[in-house]
Amino acid sequence: MLLGEVSGATLDPTITHMAYYKSLSSITVSDIESHGIAREDAATLHHGLAEIIETHGNGTPATWQHVSNSILNPELPFSFHQMLYYGCYKDYGSDPPAWIPDPESAALTNVWKLLERKGEEFLCSAYKDPITSFDDFQKFSVSNPEIYWKCVLDEMSISFSKPPECILRDSPSGESPLSHPSGQWLPGASINPAQNCLNVNGKRSLNDTVIIWRDEQLDDLPLQRMTLEELRDEVWLVAYALKSLGLEKGSAIAIDMPMNVKSVVIYLAIVLASYVVVSIADSFAASEISTRLKISKAKVIFTQDLIMRGDKSIPLYSRVVDAQSPMAVVIPTKGSEFSMKLRNGDVSWHDFLEKVNNLKGKEFIATEQPIETFTNILFSSGTTGDPKAIPWTNITPLKAAADAWCHMDVRKGDVVCWPTNLGWMMGPWLVYASLLNGASVALYIGSPLGSAFAKFVQDAKVTMLGVIPSIVRSWRSTNSTSGYDWSSIRCFGSTGEASNVDEYLWLMGRALYKPIIEYCGGTEIGGGFVCGSLLQAQSLAAFSTPAMCCSLFILDDEGLPIPQNVPGIGELALGPLMLGASNTLLNADHYGVYFKGMPLLNGKVLRRHGDVFERTARGYYHAHGRSDDTMNLGGIKVSSVEIERICNGVDSSILETAAIGVPPSGGGPELLTIAVVFKDSNSTKQDLHQLRMSFNSALQKKLNPLFRVSQVVTLPSLPRTASNKVMRRVLRQQLSETNQNSKI
Repeated sequence: MLLGEVSGATLDPTITHMAYYKSLSSITVSDIESHGIAREDAATLHHGLAEIIETHGNGTPATWQHVSNSILNPELPFSFHQMLYYGCYKDYGSDPPAWIPDPESAALTNVWKLLERKGEEFLCSAYKDPITSFDDFQKFSVSNPEIYWKCVLDEMSISFSKPPECILRDSPSGESPLSHPSGQWLPGASINPAQNCLNVNGKRSLNDTVIIWRDEQLDDLPLQRMTLEELRDEVWLVAYALKSLGLEKGSAIAIDMPMNVKSVVIYLAIVLASYVVVSIADSFAASEISTRLKISKAKVIFTQDLIMRGDKSIPLYSRVVDAQSPMAVVIPTKGSEFSMKLRNGDVSWHDFLEKVNNLKGKEFIATEQPIETFTNILFSSGTTGDPKAIPWTNITPLKAAADAWCHMDVRKGDVVCWPTNLGWMMGPWLVYASLLNGASVALYIGSPLGSAFAKFVQDAKVTMLGVIPSIVRSWRSTNSTSGYDWSSIRCFGSTGEASNVDEYLWLMGRALYKPIIEYCGGTEIGGGFVCGSLLQAQSLAAFSTPAMCCSLFILDDEGLPIPQNVPGIGELALGPLMLGASNTLLNADHYGVYFKGMPLLNGKVLRRHGDVFERTARGYYHAHGRSDDTMNLGGIKVSSVEIERICNGVDSSILETAAIGVPPSGGGPELLTIAVVFKDSNSTKQDLHQLRMSFNSALQKKLNPLFRVSQVVTLPSLPRTASNKVMRRVLRQQLSETNQNSKI
């Protein structure tokens, strides 16, 4: 997706770490010096620490709040940060808060302002203040979706050409709620979400900046900026050019490009002109591009000739050609010249726009369509090996933007940066979450792993920075953020894969201990179902709340929900009524995938998600990976079957393989492990290192260049059920235990 499926957080290894650290009151000046800090500075730090302990105690959340705010800074060695964090919470137990809201900052948030005005109206005598009452407000949003959504859509200045008859109808007229469990949201409404992104309203004027960007290797040049007026002109022109192609209304148009200004303009223009975007990640091999084009029946594809990464040029157009795509509109990466000849029938970006240049600056009148009209087709791998084609409707962008409004507190004047791609849901999410909330999208056109990206975050004054843990791990290992000022960041967002406590403690420290909002959901949700809030204490690698209007249920061994607010672990199920969640799939039975076989609760069938979750005694949630045969690799959800199909053909000596995502013992993203059964069960001469390299080469060429096998293990046979299905979950558990024992 860098970011693909939305998922985050994992096991909390904090308690294990704490055994190795002294309590704060036991720390001496010499202990501080041992981290490479000069004695005079160590004495000053020790004095400040002693004053905080005297006022707030030896190990309380208030102690850590003052330590992180007044003692620690990015220039001090991270080992010193660790000593104070783990020392403070040595006797605290699980889920220690790494960040606590302070009323002064909280009073500036969207939700605080809303509750200050309407808290008593919503919650009556139960209302205390926005921080104390946030949990009650979340529950209110679940039981009163009509009130919540009307209020939030008004807060975001969402404009309907035809207003909805109501917010939620249990089911379409004449249908049973059990046959339509997701409900019918905003029935009768008409809207165009791209038009809403371009509207002038109380959140912005024509002169406001809406996109900020910088190209890789131009890091010492000023930032480039686009105003709302300039964005409107660009989008309108592309919309006119699309209409000139004579496509039928609702035709599918693919985008296979890096996330840059042109791809954002094209995305908005397709939706504005009432076509449907087909999202394809620019990292995909030709076969994966072809599969998505065929499923979506795309009529046109937008792409680039090359992708530039530093001094390297990566072919993209040639992959689109190999995928036997329909007509391609090809954008040159540099200047106006191509490095190759275009295929017959394909057109250059220049020629595509040339025929409508006389319309430049003329407003394109958007076609407002019924709320259930498709706007985007995205893909999520399923356990069959085929990608599920998930349509986003006109409603889905509202869910994405509302999550950002409530949980990440995105608001007018913010600068939102999240390294991603339009091929993954976080690409469209970033566009809508920013523009529908009056914020600017910040795009770095290049790799986010180096110091140049860190400089971009500083120069653009990013206020909300989205990450995945593997990016954070790279920053930490190379110290690429050193020397850059990230004080403008108000919060981080994290999604895509499981988090690691130490890495995220480090990340918070880069921005003077701003909170990390974990965010987990899915393409089919249009956003998150569990996350954090700036009105709640945030614990590292943990979620503090269900998303607004979402209810979570952890299933016991019998497949039934355990009581809410009771600690437990099991497969997660969701309440079925979520605005923006999918209610159809293009190439699979939606009811069969998400609802069939799920338990009923209060007359409503719960929605399957597929992750194993834990609810802790302190009310936080931890993700424990997939419960089915799909894994999450570097933020990209992929089925075991897809990987095994390729690995089985790597070497003629292989009988079969099983692909498993195994969480590392210290927490963090899943590591791809391949279990191999050889045809000759007595074979002991195989070079497993060479086999791992062969697997990597094949997977990166045929499936995705971001995938990497971490471990190859041999087995005499694979564990199977009575019906001969491979029990990957058993393998995953065995390998996890083996890794844990080897570390011990």
